[in-house]
Amino acid sequence: MKYCSDCASELELKFFDRQQRHHCPACQKIHFLDPKVACCALVTGPLGILLIERDIEPARGKWSYPGGYMDRGETTPQAAAREVFEETGVTVACDRLLGVYSYPDSIVVVIVYEAHVVEGAAVAGPECSDARWFQPEEIPWDRLAFPSVRQALLDLGLAAPLQENPLSD
Repeated sequence: MKYCSDCASELELKFFDRQQRHHCPACQKIHFLDPKVACCALVTGPLGILLIERDIEPARGKWSYPGGYMDRGETTPQAAAREVFEETGVTVACDRLLGVYSYPDSIVVVIVYEAHVVEGAAVAGPECSDARWFQPEEIPWDRLAFPSVRQALLDLGLAAPLQENPLSD
C-alpha cells in the first residue's frame, strides 16, 4: 500500500498497538490490512468425502475441500455452499461448523463446514482438474493442498496414516 484510499496522500509506516501499520500523515487515517475469509465445506455422504484437485495456484495439482473467498452480503454457510456448487456442480446444505483455521504466515481465515448433498453429481469446475469422492482410506493425505485441509479431515474424525520414518530400521 503506497497511497491513502481517503485522500491519496503518500502513506508512511508507524507503530500503533505494537504493530507497524500504514498511516496517512495528511488525514491521520490508519489503514488496517484485514484478513481474507475463505468459506469451505467437507461434503460427506454414502459415496465418501468430496474433494477437488486444484487447477489454480496456490497448490495446483493438490487435493482440497471445495471452497473460496466469501463475498460481502452472504453468510459463511451461503458462501461455502456457493463455492461447492461453483467448483463441483453439487448443491449442498451446510450441517455444522467443523472448524475455523488461521496461521501466522497466512492472510486467510478458513471457515469449514460439514455439508451434505442436496442434488447434483460431482464434476470439476473451471478452477479444478478433478472432483471426486474418496472413501476415508483413499484420501491422498500426502497430496493435500493446505494445512487446514488436513486439520479439517482430522477434526471430522478421520485418522491420517502413520508416516514411515526413513531413518528407522
